[in-house]
Amino acid sequence: MALIKRIRADQVYYVFPGGGIEEGETPAEAAKREAFEELGVKVNIYNCLAIIDFNGTQYYFLAEIVEGEFGTGQGEEYSDPGRERGTYVPMWTYINKLSTLDVRPREIALKVQSFSSSPYNLH
Repeated sequence: MALIKRIRADQVYYVFPGGGIEEGETPAEAAKREAFEELGVKVNIYNCLAIIDFNGTQYYFLAEIVEGEFGTGQGEEYSDPGRERGTYVPMWTYINKLSTLDVRPREIALKVQSFSSSPYNLH
């Protein structure tokens, strides 16, 4: 599972890659763009796993990397030092470890973990 490790104001927590939807984009198109900006990869988007209200409406998709090198994102998170929003570190973690990390929003981490342990899996 790809996560972004955030270090901000003496806190360490994890978020799923993503960001805002730009004018004219669908949520799936935004997810593709954000994967490239934040992670440096192109993805195929599959199922929408969840839509939740957490700092606005957020969409969570199952995606597969099809091109690029993980960790080479060049989005404004990495290139604008004036943002003062802490550090962003792309990382991999095992799905079964999600409940041991401070992943935000928590409900999505637990939902992903429960899907992965079901006989129907995420695929």
